[in-house]
Amino acid sequence: MIGFILADLRRLWAGAAVVILLVALATALGVTVTLQERALRLGSARAADKFDLVVGAAGSETQLVLSSVFLQPAPLPLASGDVLAKLSADPRVAWAAPIGFGDSFSGYPLVGTTRTLIASMVDGFAEGRIFEKEGEAVLGAAVRLPLGAEIKPMHGTAETGGETHAGVVYRVTGRLKPTGTPWDRAILVPIQAVWHIHGLGHHEDHDDEDHHDEHHTDSDHEHHGIDIDAPIVEDFAANAPGIPAILVKPKSIADAYRLRQAYRGGNTVAVFPAEVLTNLYATLGDAKLVLSAVAAGSQALVAAALILVTVTHVGQRRRQIGALRAFGAPRFAVFAIAWFELFLMVAVGVLFGFLIGLVAARWIADIFTVQSGIVLPVGFGKEDLRTLLLLLSTAALLSAVPAVLAYRQSPAKALRS
Repeated sequence: MIGFILADLRRLWAGAAVVILLVALATALGVTVTLQERALRLGSARAADKFDLVVGAAGSETQLVLSSVFLQPAPLPLASGDVLAKLSADPRVAWAAPIGFGDSFSGYPLVGTTRTLIASMVDGFAEGRIFEKEGEAVLGAAVRLPLGAEIKPMHGTAETGGETHAGVVYRVTGRLKPTGTPWDRAILVPIQAVWHIHGLGHHEDHDDEDHHDEHHTDSDHEHHGIDIDAPIVEDFAANAPGIPAILVKPKSIADAYRLRQAYRGGNTVAVFPAEVLTNLYATLGDAKLVLSAVAAGSQALVAAALILVTVTHVGQRRRQIGALRAFGAPRFAVFAIAWFELFLMVAVGVLFGFLIGLVAARWIADIFTVQSGIVLPVGFGKEDLRTLLLLLSTAALLSAVPAVLAYRQSPAKALRS
């Protein structure tokens, strides 16, 4: 029987190939959506796991997390430097690290931060060492620059018409190990250098308004610089300028919730990145629902088309089926041949669809990782095995429709037609 089926498929190879391709593409659409959505959830959650609490000025919680954790460029209101001083002195805080952004180099964001934050975020250095002077920089694992390279920061990005800060140069001293987060694409520099470049915290006679003013002209930037040999100072007890975001490491889970409550109100907001991601996942889930409905609709259309084609095919093979019955083939054998032939084509299409979906999801994930720095873990899980079994079970049922027609066909009537 198997030999007869394979010979029949070889004879009708073009039609079989079309059936397999249709099933594969319809299956691949649903598999790609499922794998990519799951990978995005896991990848973003892992990226946010390294940051317990984010504190900033009152405003959009979502944008605060996207800018500070995922390094998405956007203007943020500045929190008062007193907030940083208060957090640094709080006994519930293990450490509080300010971060500053807005500059870039060769498409990579420059992030002002502290050595404490870097030590907490990564397991160590792939090469080189951490910055020790104001004019030094550390590279994320995915930044394609060599040690010793000179970095001339640009205010904003080239796409937005940014201009290079005159007379400001950092020298690369080290490269971090991969973290699987957007910070792998960042160039990390001392926060005090970022402040000094933008005219903040450099002179003691600056008043509060100067410290918190984020609107500087390009000519202003040209008059500020850094002392490349100045030692790093990370004592934020006083005189810190305005800060876009503060990453906080509480000493305990209970302290984290107390701090979140204490800084949610007035001029500040405190968020757990996981909370913001949960809201984003809800939106992502709605998008997945729409895409899944489209995929299910395409699969239903393919299934209907397959049934129509195979029913027509059975009708065209009435003489062949009648001859099989006339030569003594039992009804069950005719049923099995018709059923197995269609099921084999659909099953091969489904398996190819899973393979195509995996390749497509990984391709999309690689592009996303290059652009964002977030590593997306694309792979099959137990739920995918259940989906595969469900699709094969459905294919087995649908394949029975033309098989039943062949089973019920009278050999005498088929030969007379």
